[in-house]
Amino acid sequence: MEPEAFEVCPYDPHHRIPLRRLQYHLASCRRKNPKKAKKMAICKYNACHVVSIKKLEEHEAVCVNRSSLEEEDTKNPMKVSLPSSEQNDDPQQTFIPQKLACEKDTKESARETSPQKILRPGQ
Repeated sequence: MEPEAFEVCPYDPHHRIPLRRLQYHLASCRRKNPKKAKKMAICKYNACHVVSIKKLEEHEAVCVNRSSLEEEDTKNPMKVSLPSSEQNDDPQQTFIPQKLACEKDTKESARETSPQKILRPGQ
């Protein structure tokens, strides 16, 4: 059996946490140490990477969880051509987004908006 790996808590260096519990501990320790948490930032590539705000940009540049694909996207952003207004003269073809709702939600909202009968004793 392999020994379990431990990580040091960025909010309290006296805390040694098993890697499998690190994410839960960080959330708990962040709430318990609000002053220290204000000085810390979370890596956008891995929520378990908590570093000082001053070192965040440096960390994200070399983060092991940063994918090579993302690096290529920042160098060569994808070019998207949008249809011009000249091509779309027909107002009937204009897309208008609508609120998405589950069938269950629709039934509940219909029930909430419909007038309800008030029952009184003796009726």
